[in-house]
Amino acid sequence: MSTTVLIVDDHPILLQGCRRILGDMGIKTIIEARDLVTGYRLFRRHSPDVVIVDLSFQGNSLAGLVLVERIKRHDPQARILVLSMHSDPVIVTRALHAGATGYVIKDTSTEELIRAVERVRSGLPYLGDDLATKIAFTGPKQGPLADLTPRELQTLGLLAEGKAYASIAADLNVSYKTVVNTCWQLRQKLAAKNLPELVRTAVQMLAAK
Repeated sequence: MSTTVLIVDDHPILLQGCRRILGDMGIKTIIEARDLVTGYRLFRRHSPDVVIVDLSFQGNSLAGLVLVERIKRHDPQARILVLSMHSDPVIVTRALHAGATGYVIKDTSTEELIRAVERVRSGLPYLGDDLATKIAFTGPKQGPLADLTPRELQTLGLLAEGKAYASIAADLNVSYKTVVNTCWQLRQKLAAKNLPELVRTAVQMLAAK
């Protein structure tokens, strides 16, 4: 089954770079829009599997949030990856609240962008770079997050980034078994039935802070 991706960005160089990366991933149908109105019209016309959208358009640094919200109102199941220069946790949180499935910053590596597209295409949340960790440690903890230990918060942030147990163990300099045990504790505290549900809960909770 072929994948269709819509890129909405007003920077020609970024469009070209995204098109090349997506092509290398084997994605044949790539649609481009350089403004929000055209982006929404093309979304309605083609119902793409993934929408990659910038937040900044024509001098308005957060105009893309309007498109994210509009797309999600039309199709709550839409899979949207925000690709933005903004790494401020407050802005990332706003994008997730608007309905973005994933968020990566523009200076991310090709490998991370590929990983983000693949996860969002599968309907899984993704936060790139150390964005999830930044969100986890920004502002006072409320609700279930207040009951988590610093190690559990770190692990939760890395899970929200889409990292596997082995990568989390390396990042935190602990054993694989320690990560497994920490994730089990997180599942108990956050009432998650399995790992995919824990990852979804991680993104939702960190974004809702």
